Amino acid sequence: MSDFSNADSELVYALEDKPPFYQSLVGAITHLLAIFVPMVTPALIVGTALQLSTDTTAYLVSMAMIASGIGTWLQVNRYGPIGSGLLSIQSVNFSFVTVMIALGSAMKRDGFHEELILSSLMAVSFVGAFLVVGSSFILPSLRRVISPTVSGVVVLMIGLSLIKVGIIDFGGGFAAKSSGTFGNYENIGLGLLVLLVVIGFNCCRSPLLRMGGIAVGLTVGYVAALFLGMVDFSSLRNLPLITIPVPFKYGFSFEFQHFLVVGTIYLLSVLEAVGDITATAMVSNRPIKGEEFQARLKGGVMADGLVSVIASALGSLPLTTFAQNNGVIQMTGVASRHVGRLIAVILVLLGFFPVIGRFFTTIPAPVLGGAMTLMFSMIAIAGIRIIISNGLRRRETLIVATSLGLGLGVSYDPDVFRILPASLFVLVENPICAGGLTAIILNLLIPLRQKETSATPVATEEPE
Repeated sequence: MSDFSNADSELVYALEDKPPFYQSLVGAITHLLAIFVPMVTPALIVGTALQLSTDTTAYLVSMAMIASGIGTWLQVNRYGPIGSGLLSIQSVNFSFVTVMIALGSAMKRDGFHEELILSSLMAVSFVGAFLVVGSSFILPSLRRVISPTVSGVVVLMIGLSLIKVGIIDFGGGFAAKSSGTFGNYENIGLGLLVLLVVIGFNCCRSPLLRMGGIAVGLTVGYVAALFLGMVDFSSLRNLPLITIPVPFKYGFSFEFQHFLVVGTIYLLSVLEAVGDITATAMVSNRPIKGEEFQARLKGGVMADGLVSVIASALGSLPLTTFAQNNGVIQMTGVASRHVGRLIAVILVLLGFFPVIGRFFTTIPAPVLGGAMTLMFSMIAIAGIRIIISNGLRRRETLIVATSLGLGLGVSYDPDVFRILPASLFVLVENPICAGGLTAIILNLLIPLRQKETSATPVATEEPE
């Protein structure tokens, strides 16, 4: 079948449903709580690592929110061929954080000043984003590459990789590791409190309570953290009242050697975007094969690239479709793209007021970890569902098992392939890339049996 049965759906609001405003607002806030800290954190990390000024870092954070709002609006509204038409939330791509720090640090050691560093980083990000736009046009020709098995492996690896982030936050985060408080009673207690509240509300019959489960869990955890004295408001000091976007604020200085590195990460991010969009279609009860799916996939990847073009021009790190929101859709039962419009508007408005965005960074790590650990696990389960939808015959089992083995193996010890040339090592040191590339290669090398070829459609074939 090319679609899902509505009878089996647990969605409260399907893709085209229009919830009442107050329920849309609850759904939008729930999604925002899931992405806000991950959205602004990359800019904060890069700003700290490169020792950027407070004003510059605040500007990067504000532009991340504004660009995310613009990107989300493009994705959910689907203008012509642009956008997936799903509840696809755009946010900063974590894959670029280490690359930006490495390139920026090298320029800093060579004596480059702050504006020139940002000018170069944003320029190569701007040009590299067109690689993603271009890749959207060749997706239909990749029938043997982007199968449900490959997409499922990528989504599964995304979920499993994010679980590590969630469980570290659950124990207190990296700051707690540095201070020796990681895994203490306060951190574990807060994480468990949020986890139990989220689970409890998601077991309720009331759609409204179910929709607000994550938001309530985070709020309860935040209040408890306030009483425990675990909330730090120091990051709210010395911020400008309002931030106005300035295209190419830091200039445009293109370095080809930097472009090669950034361009490689962009091309790898296409695979992640395909997996995320597939997962969103799956949890939204939309087809993951056939013409509709291919149109959504092409439009979603194209929007991914265009959004990063806009983000880089405004002064934000590159963006991508966020996997976290697939977990929110599963847990809340809200897949309406009309909620996405509200999310987009709120993000743009908040981007003009940096103090609001920075406020969300005061949420303690264990509070986030309590909710995110469960949500990230939901993403992994979505990947398993995609894999199973294509069947688990001997061929698919070999592909999935090998991809998981190498992908998870890299996550346990990234130096296992250190002997490879630097250009290749960059591709395999990331668990998502290692698992995804393995799945692609095996999917191409291991032949399909004749009866499987004729009986089993892949994600890009026409519907029966």
